[in-house]
Amino acid sequence: MKNKLILSCLCVIFAASNTKIKAQKMSKSNTTPIAKIIPKTLEKHGEKRLDNYFWLNDREDPEVIDYLNQENTYYDAMTSDTKGFQKELYEEMKSRIKEDDQSVPYLYNGYYYITRFETGKGYPIYSRKKASLSAAEEILFNCNELAEGHSYFQLGGLSISPDNKFVSFGTDIMGRRIYTIQIKNLETGELLTEKIENATGSSVWANDNKTIFYTRQDEVTLRSDKVFKHKLATDAADDVLVFNEKDDTFNVSVGKEKSKKYIVIASGSTLTTEYRTLNSDMPDGEFKVFQPRVRGLEYSISHFGDSFYIITNKDKATNFKLMKTPENATAKENWKDVISHRKDVLLEDIEIFRNYLVVEERSNGLNHIRIMPWNGEGEYYLPFGSETYSANTTTNVDFDTDILRYSYQSLATPSSVIDFNMKTKEKEIKKEQQVLGGTFDKNNYVEERVWVTATDGTKVPISMVYHKGLKKDGNNPTLLYGYGSYGVTMDAYFSSTRLSILDRGFVFAIAHIRGGEDLGREWYEDGKLLKKKNTFTDFIDCSKFLIKEKYTSPKHLYAEGGSAGGLLMGAVVNMAPELYNGVIAQVPFVDVITTMLDDTIPLTTGEYDEWGNPNEKKSYDYMLSYSPYDNVKAQNYPNMFVSTGLHDSQVQYWEPAKWVAKLRTQKTNDTVLYLNTNMDAGHGGASGRFEALKELAKEFSFLLDLEGIKN
Repeated sequence: MKNKLILSCLCVIFAASNTKIKAQKMSKSNTTPIAKIIPKTLEKHGEKRLDNYFWLNDREDPEVIDYLNQENTYYDAMTSDTKGFQKELYEEMKSRIKEDDQSVPYLYNGYYYITRFETGKGYPIYSRKKASLSAAEEILFNCNELAEGHSYFQLGGLSISPDNKFVSFGTDIMGRRIYTIQIKNLETGELLTEKIENATGSSVWANDNKTIFYTRQDEVTLRSDKVFKHKLATDAADDVLVFNEKDDTFNVSVGKEKSKKYIVIASGSTLTTEYRTLNSDMPDGEFKVFQPRVRGLEYSISHFGDSFYIITNKDKATNFKLMKTPENATAKENWKDVISHRKDVLLEDIEIFRNYLVVEERSNGLNHIRIMPWNGEGEYYLPFGSETYSANTTTNVDFDTDILRYSYQSLATPSSVIDFNMKTKEKEIKKEQQVLGGTFDKNNYVEERVWVTATDGTKVPISMVYHKGLKKDGNNPTLLYGYGSYGVTMDAYFSSTRLSILDRGFVFAIAHIRGGEDLGREWYEDGKLLKKKNTFTDFIDCSKFLIKEKYTSPKHLYAEGGSAGGLLMGAVVNMAPELYNGVIAQVPFVDVITTMLDDTIPLTTGEYDEWGNPNEKKSYDYMLSYSPYDNVKAQNYPNMFVSTGLHDSQVQYWEPAKWVAKLRTQKTNDTVLYLNTNMDAGHGGASGRFEALKELAKEFSFLLDLEGIKN
């Protein structure tokens, strides 16, 4: 869930004051949408809450659609003078992107696989070449053709049969992440007649080239809960259920080991995992439990040779450790340490090769890639000089190679794909992201990492980037981004779109707040459940630091977050609205209590270990104390831009809709408040790489307009 952020060109002119801008805005329209009030009393634990906008959670109600359309019309009217600027920003961002671009090819089972884009086209083309990059191109899918006639289109879950003759794939045309799986004959180009509906989109082939395993979702909650087996040229209605996850706090997925020997079913909740394995040569056999679930025991498995390697928190290994077990004795009592637990190093992932074990670690908030020869001689780390970078292994599908493929980028350095020879230590940059236009030079920007002392004394890092020549006089517009949930790490990353605000004088900063896993597992544990408020106070303390150190001031500070980061935005504007001139909340999770009490809503029950179960009084009271919707009150609020998608399956559209409706009646100042609903999209926003830029242009124009920057 990495957020896409900002972009480029020209000098900064700080024009009209915010007061004047607000007055102009207010005079443009007197048709501010006011949602009707239908009081509904919600009762739990003997306590009553009044929800005046509960009625908005029925997308089939024409009045609901009418209200959302009114909000969109209001947004369009109030921002009519920025439409030209939005188009300029869109074209500017688009002009930096190499349109006729392609991925670095990778070799898998005798074919080089490539994803490419053509000039003027918004969707990818998936292709392959047999044995050599000079061979004729075989187009698997041209998504530009498949997307015709659809306002939203997403292709996913491509899986090639072992004999290279078939590909299974999923398509979503609504944005709710509900896919239809189909199978294509790659020799004839024909689609097989069977269609598998209501699937997650991903599937995996057994070694017989005629059996696939896939996951389906509960039709109401959209929880991935069932694994089915399908045989080629048979009716999907006859597919065999091979596993049903009945615990509604768990989700399931199915995949295949890099060794190709095992099909693996993974069941996981926030705190617990469980795996089942099946020999890929015997698709009609029975899956075997690897290690039965034990609440609080997390593990993941990788097969190599006659063993499995296990990343786990067993034995109170908070930051995880690496263990090993024979493939015929997989219960936890057989696991032996390979890399012991370290209190100050988070073990994130491994990559196995014939002669090397590659370990992805995190310490002091930074990525590290460790190369460990199996013979025990001369282990080392890849050198990274910056403190505002991210580096990760990428596509490594072959055991029998000394080449490790990884990616590297920083806030000011475009992303590179690098092939590194682990034996000779030579590296080859296979591709560096091109930034077109001829004006970008990474040496024009300063990258910085600073540490903030939070209210409870904890040191919280901020990564930031800005144009050279910055003066710390409090007048710099600054966008502070945060997420802070699910243990998701917000690594520093490059964005060509971000240049459009950096080159107009903005500072861009990432607050690495608790609730993420940026500084290890404890960082996550200290920002969830009954410690969730640490996430919000960390962000507020980071904001105060930027103001105190005169990077910016409340007149020029902006905050942004999406999804669970939208919850963060909702909490901080209730707690410290005076710190911000503007806030962007993308698909925000803001109606915490009502959502978490409704187990028919997708993702709800599986979230109890993240937020708490409000059916328990202690959790209910704590969640209610910060739930953004429930804590809206009569006070001044910053300027706000709120976005959502009508078909969002993760954060339902009615959460931001209700929130904005309540804010309109409660806020005591004349700041702007916009709700913009994409009536065709879901949680990820618009499909197609260029349509997404139009949504970014709306956000950037919101920020720049508040700063009086018109071009």
